[in-house]
Amino acid sequence: MTLDDCDSVEDSQTGVGQMLGSNTSKPLHRGNGTRSSGCGSVSVGFPITMMVTGMVGNSLALILVYISYRKKENKRKRSFLLCIGSLALTDLFGQLLTSPIVISVYRADLRWERVDPSGYLCPFFGVCMTTFGLCALFMASAMATERATAITNPHWYSNHMKTSVTKQTLALIWGLGLLFALLPVAGVGKYTRQWPGTWCFISVGDSQVSGNMFFSVTFALLGIFSLLVTVSCNVVTIRSLIIRCKSKSGTSQSSKQWERLTTETIIQLLGIMCVLLICWSPLLGLMLRMIYTQISSHECSSAAGHSSSTSDREVQFDCNFFLTAIRLASLNQILDPWVYLLFREILLRKVCFVANAVSNCSIEDRKETQTARDALNKPDQDTNSLHKPQSS
Repeated sequence: MTLDDCDSVEDSQTGVGQMLGSNTSKPLHRGNGTRSSGCGSVSVGFPITMMVTGMVGNSLALILVYISYRKKENKRKRSFLLCIGSLALTDLFGQLLTSPIVISVYRADLRWERVDPSGYLCPFFGVCMTTFGLCALFMASAMATERATAITNPHWYSNHMKTSVTKQTLALIWGLGLLFALLPVAGVGKYTRQWPGTWCFISVGDSQVSGNMFFSVTFALLGIFSLLVTVSCNVVTIRSLIIRCKSKSGTSQSSKQWERLTTETIIQLLGIMCVLLICWSPLLGLMLRMIYTQISSHECSSAAGHSSSTSDREVQFDCNFFLTAIRLASLNQILDPWVYLLFREILLRKVCFVANAVSNCSIEDRKETQTARDALNKPDQDTNSLHKPQSS
């Protein structure tokens, strides 16, 4: 709420062209008071914090992936690391190319024209938002599909999934994502400044622009489709892991370790699904709602200045919620490396340390733990051992 208040305070000073509100404008414009500095520092602090945390998390993930990739001889494991590294790289570039622009606009007193007098920066910002957003979603879907295939059809996966296939799939995702994002440049759709004037995105709900409805609806449907694929594949993986864990249930130390590691993996998959749904569902759902009601970003400025009627208040609520939704989607770029890799590594080390401290595991037990962990992280490695009873 503080961020929106600060944005609306600055808004009345820059006029309708900046699409900002008019409440409590006088106290802010009185010199360098506490409220002025406070609002300014909070507003610009938000994108700075997101950029720094995103850079740190994704950089750490890239370093770990690079080290592991050089050590791993198993091609299937390298395929998995390529996906994780590509996702981290995509999120990192998304932060580096968009956050400095937002920070510059905040430092320019929320006046976009000071940062972008030529008008070319807004389309560039929109292309980056669309490209890196869709690519991250479809990379998550690709990893979920790969994981589910490795669990449910391990023989086919072992024979057909190669590192070259993974590279081609990632290149295809990047290429198609960029081509789709460039449609407004070709005249299909349009990127415009969004409330409160610090970022650019698809001009949602603006039916007057040629091809804009098609472009915005397609973006929302592609995002929803990606979420459904990811959730469905992860549910299939969780179910298969539970069935496999029950088949290996017993009182031996190895069985207990399998149960513990299976639980870790299920928790991780649930975390991935929760992060994706929480970060992307509000934006995609609100886009469809704004498209259906034909509420565009151009109405935010008029609603801010005339917020007495019920319809104007509803428009302003959608505009404010749209800002919150895009911040949640940007938050996904920060959380991705943690839910996919960093938290997993921390959790595994902690569990292993606690298990060794409580049960005084021997060296042989630790080797069994490592073997179980490797097999669970890449299910095709233990496929032959699991299917031996069936083939005998």
